Amino acid sequence: MVPIFTANFVAMMEFDYNLQPLTTFNVPAPVAAFSRFQSVEGLLEILHEAKPLPLYNNLLLLGGGSNMLFTKKFEGLVLKNECKGIELVQEDENYFYVKVGGGENWHQLVMHCVQQQWAGIENLALIPGCVGAAPIQNIGAYGVELKDVFHSLEALHLYDHSTITFDHAACTFGYRDSVFKHAYKNQLAILSVTLKLAKTPRLRTSYGAIEQELQKMGSLQPGIAEVSQAVINIRRSKLPDPAVVGNAGSFFKNPVIAAAHYQELKRSFPTIPGFAVANEQVKVPAAWLIEQCGWKGYREGDAGVNALQPLVLVNFGKATGSQVFELSGRIIESVAARFAIQFEREVNIF
Repeated sequence: MVPIFTANFVAMMEFDYNLQPLTTFNVPAPVAAFSRFQSVEGLLEILHEAKPLPLYNNLLLLGGGSNMLFTKKFEGLVLKNECKGIELVQEDENYFYVKVGGGENWHQLVMHCVQQQWAGIENLALIPGCVGAAPIQNIGAYGVELKDVFHSLEALHLYDHSTITFDHAACTFGYRDSVFKHAYKNQLAILSVTLKLAKTPRLRTSYGAIEQELQKMGSLQPGIAEVSQAVINIRRSKLPDPAVVGNAGSFFKNPVIAAAHYQELKRSFPTIPGFAVANEQVKVPAAWLIEQCGWKGYREGDAGVNALQPLVLVNFGKATGSQVFELSGRIIESVAARFAIQFEREVNIF
């Protein structure tokens, strides 16, 4: 039976929509239906209209479209979070508490906080995507993760329509991980995130090439503005601009392996880099492993591996999501065969 759509529902929807221009991979991304919301009331209205329909059983939230790869048509309803606003809601002797709409652009938020001298996220400059997706992924770069500055968030449950507040502990943050990828996967719309930002900056410049870049910039006594600019310079020198070459940033997580496994690999591969983490484990840079397997700069049709940062898979123009996904599978197989390390994709596959 063909469902009968109400006039109100039709007015809020776009059917057989192509998300391609709204995703950074820029591959064809057909979806059955698409809508946007700017408030919890708007979202509730959409959900109320959609509830009697099969689409309601297959909902997907879209923010900046920077961490997803579509390999086929999504037979459901995609909801784009456009909740905006940046508000200083509280402060104490040491911290500013800043509430941010889930639809705000992450990098623009970083720049705003730097301008206001709200410290803590300057190392996370130029990460693509929206604020609502940041806790899901526990985004991180250059020695800082979202969990380091997270205070709380408000979310709407898409199916029982309750509003839930999560504190830091409830999010169970891990390396590029959170409760939102597990118990609450595809069940919540993150409406706002409140960050706890420092009044006295604690600069983190030892990770990567930040110190060298600051020296190049002539910053002898850097502040958060200089650190954020150094991060921007480094990222722009290594990572392709999604507006020019389609990509989703890091395609794979950096694998964490047992220390004993790492020591065994080091005997065969003396130059293998590694960073000790908790519980007798070592994080190994995925980019190094990919390069050692010969993939750096590889191209097949319009799907390829970035020549400067092999952790980034790219669409040179007309690649399909399936072609990029197939390439990622071959990389996973080759790394597993050579190093006995199993990669995990960081990008969400649809």
